[in-house]
Amino acid sequence: MKGLAVLLGALALAGCGLKPMYAGGGNAAVAQGLAGVQVSAIQGKAGWLVRNALVDELGMSGAKGVTPRYRLDIRLDDKLESFALLSDDTVGRERRTLRARYQLVDIGSGAVVLDETAGTDAGIDVVSSDYATIAAEQTALENMAKDLASRITTNIALRLRGNTRQ
Repeated sequence: MKGLAVLLGALALAGCGLKPMYAGGGNAAVAQGLAGVQVSAIQGKAGWLVRNALVDELGMSGAKGVTPRYRLDIRLDDKLESFALLSDDTVGRERRTLRARYQLVDIGSGAVVLDETAGTDAGIDVVSSDYATIAAEQTALENMAKDLASRITTNIALRLRGNTRQ
């Protein structure tokens, strides 16, 4: 009985038209498209972290001999705000936000293929140790850079998948 339910579920899923984005592994059209994205330099420490995370996400680090087809231009807005004042007028919490406006540009034609924004934020507890607070701020920035890179890569992959359909 359980096997029949699994079989019927598999048949229903196969008939729905869903196709895995990365079907074919590294040779898939989307994976090849992502490997053909050149990431422009991004200003600041946050930019350096986001760019490195994007290079890892897009697969550029192992893409020898791949001619870039697209250029990814990004402008970041990194803010650190204090709030949650305590009774002794000290800050108890901070909020760090990292926002990106990015454009995917076709290198051959100069046309903007994708023009979007993405963002992420994190809450940070401010403690009595300055070192611990600075370490928490740095860790939050590193995690946010990875999250932002993942969001941007997913959006680019969806666009490239749309462009590869016949």
